[in-house]
Amino acid sequence: MILRVRPLVVCFLLVSVLSVDVALARNAFGSERDLLAATNRERRTQGLPALRWDQSLAVAARAHAREMAKHESISHQFSGEPSLPSRARQAGAQFTWLAENVDSAGSASQINDRFLQSSAHRANILDQDMDSIGIGVVERGGQLFAVEDFSKAK
Repeated sequence: MILRVRPLVVCFLLVSVLSVDVALARNAFGSERDLLAATNRERRTQGLPALRWDQSLAVAARAHAREMAKHESISHQFSGEPSLPSRARQAGAQFTWLAENVDSAGSASQINDRFLQSSAHRANILDQDMDSIGIGVVERGGQLFAVEDFSKAK
């Protein structure tokens, strides 16, 4: 009997862990969509065209968001980490110009509000030369770590 219970307990624990990971991934993906919608909504209010989603930039943004979550800190580059242009190129992005917004908060809405209240972050969102965006969000300990990578595509 004990031998049968243990495999069932292990199986239950694995399913529970996988369920939590899937839920966190859904939350992060939903937050990325929310930030994209908020960014393009703000651009429209200023008479600017919407930014196109760039999957390569999103790959680079997600990798950097993971680094921020790992360090539990906000930075455009950590020691030993490639620069933004290198991260974007390694992910396959083709661009003539790049910019990046990074922040952390409890929700995508809070992050977007903070971006819009910061003149430098708002300038990136409203840069009329940018035409593409990739967003990465990673959750750790109830905090969202978000990266918005903007580009003027080649």
